[in-house]
Amino acid sequence: MRNLEHMLHPKSVAIIGGGTWCVDVVKQCQKMGFSGEIWCVHPKKSEIEGVACYASIDDLPAAPDASFIGVNRFATIEVVRALNAKGAKGAVCFASGFSEAVHEDAQGADLQDQLLEAAGEMAVLGPNCYGFINYLDRALLWPDQHGGMPVDSGVAIITQSSNIVINLTMQMRGLPVAFVSTVGNQAQIGLADMGAAILNDPRVTALGLHIEGIDDLEGFQTLAAQAERLGKPIIALKVGASEQAQAATISHTASLAGSDAGARALFKRLGIAQVADLSTFLEALKVAHVYGYLDNAQVVSMSCSGGEASLMADLCAPFGVGFPPLNVAQIRGLGVAFGPVVSFANP
Repeated sequence: MRNLEHMLHPKSVAIIGGGTWCVDVVKQCQKMGFSGEIWCVHPKKSEIEGVACYASIDDLPAAPDASFIGVNRFATIEVVRALNAKGAKGAVCFASGFSEAVHEDAQGADLQDQLLEAAGEMAVLGPNCYGFINYLDRALLWPDQHGGMPVDSGVAIITQSSNIVINLTMQMRGLPVAFVSTVGNQAQIGLADMGAAILNDPRVTALGLHIEGIDDLEGFQTLAAQAERLGKPIIALKVGASEQAQAATISHTASLAGSDAGARALFKRLGIAQVADLSTFLEALKVAHVYGYLDNAQVVSMSCSGGEASLMADLCAPFGVGFPPLNVAQIRGLGVAFGPVVSFANP
């Protein structure tokens, strides 16, 4: 497994290319207040957003910790080769048209193989990937808007969908997000690799995974064991229950969604909580951030209506959530607070 420490906590970043996406990466680094070095590479431009451009990767003053490659898929391979030769630690490959495009373009799979060969031991995130945002250290390689703010601790979210990550950074649910990342095609670095690297940070409290396909079952099991050892819950949102979703994952990131029943069984065996929608995903991460692993499925529900209590009981019944009866001391204390007329029960 490659060491992702330098890439995810960079002291220097390089942006290769001059298109809109690369300009936005520079803007987002500046907006976030990234304190490290920012180096732009373009053969014709003198500067991007006030940052001086180097004509080539060879001209860079040092090997960058993290690089954003914002050129076409063919040029991407040569850029990766040059970064590897320079001694760069890791790179985000933004371009699409690799293995996810095989059904339209037979070159895709071959180009992905060439990409991996060019990378050697250098870490490569993607291709077909937006990158990552480290809100803990104000470090990011991200070519678009996002709604997050720097935090001292919080949850991490990893997904194969860049657009879903953008949307999740816009949440206003009181959930501190410490890290977000996309993994694209998982050509080299997969969900399990990224999750393991991020969970090692003591400031990360829990991990949320939006999963299209699991690329490395052994690595995924190792990740689950690491999370349990560290006391950091994993919340999973797995797509692919329908035939349409399974087809979409192949065209999106070349992932095989796999059996929905198989995924549920795997998550249950590994102690990973599975949810069905993004709202529940965020709320579950909030619980995980505040409380960590829960010892049991017993809760207390407070409401001012028997009707609401009934709704709560029916809502929780399918999930095995129980409402332990109030003990004598609790009923006595509630009686003092509310008087002798009110009856008490849980829920």
